[in-house]
Amino acid sequence: MKIAIASDHGGFALKQQIMEYLTSLGYEYKDFGCYTADSMDYPDIAFPTAQAVASGEFERGILICGTGIGVSICANKVKGIRCALCSDVVSAELTRQHNDSNMLAMGGRIIGVEVAKAIVKTWLGTEFTGGRHQRRIDKISACEG
Repeated sequence: MKIAIASDHGGFALKQQIMEYLTSLGYEYKDFGCYTADSMDYPDIAFPTAQAVASGEFERGILICGTGIGVSICANKVKGIRCALCSDVVSAELTRQHNDSNMLAMGGRIIGVEVAKAIVKTWLGTEFTGGRHQRRIDKISACEG
């Protein structure tokens, strides 16, 4: 599975830890920035990362900012993206099972490294259950135009 990952300055430190973790789990990823802890605007990394997932170049994407809110709002503006902001493992599991989320957002100033690792592992390892949930995903897709 190919993963696109990005952060703004508020998520930079957590992103570094998550990239190391992805490597340890054997996942291939591409870092879409930012590359330093200097202040920057999260739309500048969120949109290109979401577009790379929406295009099919990457199967999943992970976005991290201070709270996870800004990057999730941006990602969800891109057609075909279902980005879930998760701060716990249960939400990460359910968003994959029920919403077939293809992007994960987290807050670097909200959760710790170990919680973030558990969220990422769960989110990447959980499959979409389909069934009645597919009908709901189809309704979301129909609203995208």
